[in-house]
Amino acid sequence: MNKPILLSTPHMGDEELEFVKEAFETNWIAPVGPHVDAFEAEFCQVTNASYAVALSSGTAALHLALKLVGVEAGDEVFCSTLTFIASANPIIYLGAKPVFIDSDRTSWNMNPELLAEALDSRAKTGKLPKAVVLVHLYGQSADIDPILQACNQYDVPLIEDAAEALGATYKKRSLGTFGRIGIYSFNGNKIITTSGGGMLVSEDLELVEKARFLATQARDRAPHYQHSQIGYNYRLSNVLAGIGRGQLRVLNQRVAARRRNFEIYFQELKNLPGIEFMPEANYGYATRWLTCITIDPQAFGGNREQLRIALLEQQIESRPVWKPLHIQPIFAECPCFGGAVAEDLFARGLCLPSGSNLTNEDLKTVISQIHIFHDESLKNHSKIPNSSLVISYSNN
Repeated sequence: MNKPILLSTPHMGDEELEFVKEAFETNWIAPVGPHVDAFEAEFCQVTNASYAVALSSGTAALHLALKLVGVEAGDEVFCSTLTFIASANPIIYLGAKPVFIDSDRTSWNMNPELLAEALDSRAKTGKLPKAVVLVHLYGQSADIDPILQACNQYDVPLIEDAAEALGATYKKRSLGTFGRIGIYSFNGNKIITTSGGGMLVSEDLELVEKARFLATQARDRAPHYQHSQIGYNYRLSNVLAGIGRGQLRVLNQRVAARRRNFEIYFQELKNLPGIEFMPEANYGYATRWLTCITIDPQAFGGNREQLRIALLEQQIESRPVWKPLHIQPIFAECPCFGGAVAEDLFARGLCLPSGSNLTNEDLKTVISQIHIFHDESLKNHSKIPNSSLVISYSNN
């Protein structure tokens, strides 16, 4: 039986365990402690953010970010549509309504022209969104300058969802540091992980201090437990922060490994008809968190779902790119500006195994199976009905 090759697994270094041992030896187990403080400081050094607060998840960070910029029930929040649902769920937590913005072809991220159009449209009705959530997808930057310009024109705060993009840059500056607030995720499949966890950063010290206060059950300064507003249990534990400190030390190596994965895939698959790779926009440096391809089924001989199943039969995990949020059943009634680009990328897009701990043999196996599928599909192409070469999607 073949060894399973998974999409993106945790990759531990040599120092994480030492930090965890230190937490145990000093009994700093609770969600406060020296590792938390050090992790926040070291994260700022890595990203050049001014202030940071370590939290229990990227979703928690985004929830607090939206609350901090004043999102309330009944408000609208603009959000990238081609992303994981966690980018939009916190909007719903606050009783607000997401409005989705389609992708561009250059980066697969939010289309700046459509965002400007959407803001102009809302300005004419006198009801601007309370915030814009910009997702940096699969480790690649959106085109931030025109997006930030459009937001600033109407004084709408920009929140950067860099959950997938730690280590990536826009014009040599770390993602997450352009908007009013930036958030990151350290989930187990990310470039670095604390098993679960997140970070919120901002240039505004007052916002970060408020985030820390809310994340610690909004406990007032008093010798007893006093609370004047509702808070959350969102702080990262000292143990997990220790893991994060060790992971930060190998961030550059993890990014390099994932970019190397991409280069190997690209060199070995670029000549296959019908396969294209997610482009790297010339304004940024992508981490290639996941290597993503799109498939033209007529040229390739099969669609992305047929290839995914063929790989799965060989114990190789691959995933369709995110299903656009505007065609998710839960958001079916939400407005969307554009949508066709994201729908096309979903219909044809596939994420290949991309972990930084993949071996050369792992990559060779994946590449070999893609070639085998292509060759066999071409042999049987005349037997495949055209209708089977099209991915259908709906809100159902």
